[in-house]
Amino acid sequence: MQTRRPLIYTANTITIAADPAVIFKLAAEIERWPLFLPHYRYVRLLRFSEDGRFKLAAMGARRDVIPVAWTTTQELFPDERPLRIRFRHVRGVTRGMDVAWLLTPGPRGVHVEIRHDFNPGWPVIGGWLTERIIGEFFVGTIAGRTLRCVKATAEAAMAALESR
Repeated sequence: MQTRRPLIYTANTITIAADPAVIFKLAAEIERWPLFLPHYRYVRLLRFSEDGRFKLAAMGARRDVIPVAWTTTQELFPDERPLRIRFRHVRGVTRGMDVAWLLTPGPRGVHVEIRHDFNPGWPVIGGWLTERIIGEFFVGTIAGRTLRCVKATAEAAMAALESR
């Protein structure tokens, strides 16, 4: 059986000199993202599971001055290697987008990758144009900024811990 290749695929990566648990916590606790991700306008937890974890969240960010918004679910895989967090966009223009955060410890720090796979359920102008506008202009830019801010926050937290 052939798997359908996503029309839009982006991968952003960074190496962070911090404990993987610190990075995983920053990435998993999305309700705190607007505190250290200045391009995030809001994160609203909408629905919770019996164990108290959120099941559904509305999120809003900015690509420069352009607002973007979506609704997502999240699954945590703290026992997998690499550590993994999965988001699935369930509402908004990016409905159906799969997002994976992968955290792989290495000799120079933790390699963090955010992958976005998306096959729009709506008519597209063209593969190349859609990939450039949604994939690179919006998704790639926002994910890149997210990683740079997570890196700064995690490394500052580690430096604060080490100075004690």
